[in-house]
Amino acid sequence: MVNVWTPVPHGALRATVRGFGPGEATEELVRPARVLKPSAFHPRGGRRRGPEEDREGKLGIVLSFLVFSGAFALLLKSAGWFVEGAVGLAERFRVSKTAVGVVLVGLATTSAELAVSVQAAWLGHPEIALGNGVGSVVADDGLVLAVGVLLAGSVAVDRRVLRSIGPFLLGGFGLSFLFARDFHISRPEGLVLVLLLVGYYAYIVRAGKKGKFGVPLDAAEAPMALGKVLLLFSGGAAGVLVSSYLVIESGLDIAKFLGIPEVVIGLTMIALGTSLPELSTAIAAARKGHAEVSVGNILGADVLNILLIIGSAALVNPITVEPETIRFSYPWAFFVVVTMLVLMRHRYRLTRAKAVLLLSLYGTFIFFSLKLGG
Repeated sequence: MVNVWTPVPHGALRATVRGFGPGEATEELVRPARVLKPSAFHPRGGRRRGPEEDREGKLGIVLSFLVFSGAFALLLKSAGWFVEGAVGLAERFRVSKTAVGVVLVGLATTSAELAVSVQAAWLGHPEIALGNGVGSVVADDGLVLAVGVLLAGSVAVDRRVLRSIGPFLLGGFGLSFLFARDFHISRPEGLVLVLLLVGYYAYIVRAGKKGKFGVPLDAAEAPMALGKVLLLFSGGAAGVLVSSYLVIESGLDIAKFLGIPEVVIGLTMIALGTSLPELSTAIAAARKGHAEVSVGNILGADVLNILLIIGSAALVNPITVEPETIRFSYPWAFFVVVTMLVLMRHRYRLTRAKAVLLLSLYGTFIFFSLKLGG
């Protein structure tokens, strides 16, 4: 015989004892259901753990936080090597300086987001990829750009760059939202986003040849040795892949421990962490008196986050998320992007007052993201 527990009204459980032979009797008895109360270690509810299990769980989450922090440190260092290798290859093979500055370096600075999102999709967590792509846009615009402007005091915006990249950013964002309206981004839709990025790159190269992007990067006086270039490029790429895997696994452990949905971890913790290369670049540029560099970098990174990050993740594994996530993350990101573009367009200059406004929007976004997971 087998005991089958089925729910009945008023919080009771019905135990039905069924026989397998013909004519066997069936008995039913009802008893009150045992209510699972939240424990100290499981705020979401569940079996109360013993002291030994609590110690093991706490040691596990401490280890997850240590792995998460160490993986991000490796991610940042590897991304830096990848940037140096990419620029070195471009100089060696005489690739256009505009292509180096906008395409290769832009791709390298978003390699962390790309690696994390693609691996998350491959491991069966595409919701992290979507949250990382959209969340990185908010982090770049509301935090990275704002910090750079606050340090610099005032940053001029190149109207040629804004007029060239701004429409691509809005168009790509609107298209990805259109694809996600049914709470699903398929592989064909991901391919469309990636192909749009290819068209964007082609436009950037042509615009660079016509002098639409201001002053190009300075040429290196002594090109780096080819062996060192290849080592930096391949080693950086490998480091990004390995560290991004550790970021995903430890991030999932932290999400489970805190009872926070994976997409919220992607929108906040992982999105912020993978935006650290752009943040460090913005701070360094501001300190050296070249904060204008971060404006074009942020605009280009936003296009890559929407088209490449989300598109590539959907190609690896179609993205399906909860309706509440799409209704929250996309409107917020679009609002932050539009606000940033309007502030840039106003007198083509970003000031500390405008930076404070962007920073406050980012803080509000983080607050409601955590509320979404609560």
